[in-house]
Amino acid sequence: MPIAVDIDVMLARRKMSVGEHADRVGITPANLAVLKNGRAKAVRFATLAALCDVLECQPGDLLRWEAEDAEDD
Repeated sequence: MPIAVDIDVMLARRKMSVGEHADRVGITPANLAVLKNGRAKAVRFATLAALCDVLECQPGDLLRWEAEDAEDD
């Protein structure tokens, strides 16, 4: 998948646990783990906004695009 998720990087920078972040965002730790590990198929803008609000960051701090290698096709 060419979209990389850096939620774990921002959690470390903010010294915040997954459980604390999930509580403050209003989602389950399991759902946050799915997002954090890049296994989510989609994310609602409202959820992305809440993640950014709690972490005091921009969406680009959490998500980035990486080119796929031609060999992976």
